[in-house]
Amino acid sequence: MCGIIGIVGHQAANQQLYNGLTLLQHRGQDAAGIATCDDRKLYVRKAPGLVREVFRAEHMLRLQGNMGIGHLRYPTAGSARMSAEAQPFYVNSPFGIVLGHNGNLTNADELASDLFQTDRRHINTSSDSEVLLNVLAHELQNSAASSGDELDPEHVFNAVSALHDRCRGGYAVVAMLVSRGVLAFRDPFGIRPLVLGKRESEAGDEYIVASESVALIGLGFQPVRDLEPGEAVYITKEGTLHSRQCADVPALSPCIFEYVYFARPDSVIEGVSVYSSRVAMGRKLADKIRREWPDHDIDVVMPIPDTSNPSALELGMQLGIAYREGFVKNRYIGRTFIMPGQQMRRTAVRQKLNPIESEFKGLNVLLVDDSIVRGTTSEQIVEMARESGAKKVYMASAAPPLRYPNVYGIDMPAASELIASGKSVDEVCDAIGADGLIYQDLEDLLDCVRESHPELKSFDTSCFDGQYITGDVDRAYLDSLSDRRSNAQLELVDADHQG
Repeated sequence: MCGIIGIVGHQAANQQLYNGLTLLQHRGQDAAGIATCDDRKLYVRKAPGLVREVFRAEHMLRLQGNMGIGHLRYPTAGSARMSAEAQPFYVNSPFGIVLGHNGNLTNADELASDLFQTDRRHINTSSDSEVLLNVLAHELQNSAASSGDELDPEHVFNAVSALHDRCRGGYAVVAMLVSRGVLAFRDPFGIRPLVLGKRESEAGDEYIVASESVALIGLGFQPVRDLEPGEAVYITKEGTLHSRQCADVPALSPCIFEYVYFARPDSVIEGVSVYSSRVAMGRKLADKIRREWPDHDIDVVMPIPDTSNPSALELGMQLGIAYREGFVKNRYIGRTFIMPGQQMRRTAVRQKLNPIESEFKGLNVLLVDDSIVRGTTSEQIVEMARESGAKKVYMASAAPPLRYPNVYGIDMPAASELIASGKSVDEVCDAIGADGLIYQDLEDLLDCVRESHPELKSFDTSCFDGQYITGDVDRAYLDSLSDRRSNAQLELVDADHQG
């Protein structure tokens, strides 16, 4: 999962892009990058680290121009060595294009081969974002072949249409055509989020595209709408907005995990308040506890901060059980789910959360988390609750059991890493050391998101049910992903030993 942003305005874009990336920092902590354009000059700064670490005053001063794009990287292969592949990526021909990407191409290897053998384009990294950039560049070159140096919106949209025909997977993209404008588009299923915003100024209209509405609001833009699946918008450097549906058969199926975990609670995605959907998750969990565990002995409900706070509070209110915050979160430790490497995640848990012992002593505690992925965090948190004096420790997950790999840009590509894969609920409960475990039902989860937008019929729920909406994911592909991940982790260990 990554964060992207693009701005075309009538004032310097550098500080706005920086501020926008800080508002999206939760979407990626591995690397950050900004590219801006002033007349025909391109300025790029990207490096491993958080936004505040990557950009210093001297870097900001060099990022000149009134339009630009930004990217936050979250490594989907789980290796910190891949930090060198910070985005955005740049290609000189044609026109000069710089691109940032959120998601994952499921046919990246096939495309890379085609680019080399047929399109005569060389890929320098293992990043599918570089593949996507070169596909876009090739299709732009074909689209505008007869127009010389001219490039109009029709050329751009024809190129995106051709890209949709070639690329499969989940992708939200922001690209800048040097001295021309900013382009943004989503895959035909709209798996990854992308929202358009507008701000009026004395000099004229200004536009923004970003992964979440929170970035728009924080920068003083008004959200206009989510981009449709398959849609592209092209904003010229003068500030003129063009848009077109570029997919033959768009079919909206947003990633359900955005609502469960990734997005900030103050964001709105596809017309749905993320906060409200998480409150509803707590209400549905309470209903399930009443149905399946009417004689429970829970004394207190506690969230695993922060994502599960709305669900836990609503659950406690619905059941008439006291709500307490028994863990204090160190906000200077990154989100453990998106940290590269299992050992780093394990080390970070106890640095990130510290129990308040007085809230546990002698009580039967229900801990509520947004989801249980690898089980690393849950096991350690249950252990900390017992060490703090809890009599019994129960666990509730606002999401269903994660049993299948995600292939659209989330760091869970191997089923062997998912604690619920091939296990019953009781077996997962034993593995994390809890006295009881309850999961959200998938249909209840979908209802939680649909409450405020009933027209949302389809979602990407592949990590829960193994149904891959792009229709091109088979066992061979999943095995290849698992092998690639294992090799990347071994290379990281070898590098550490050699160092």
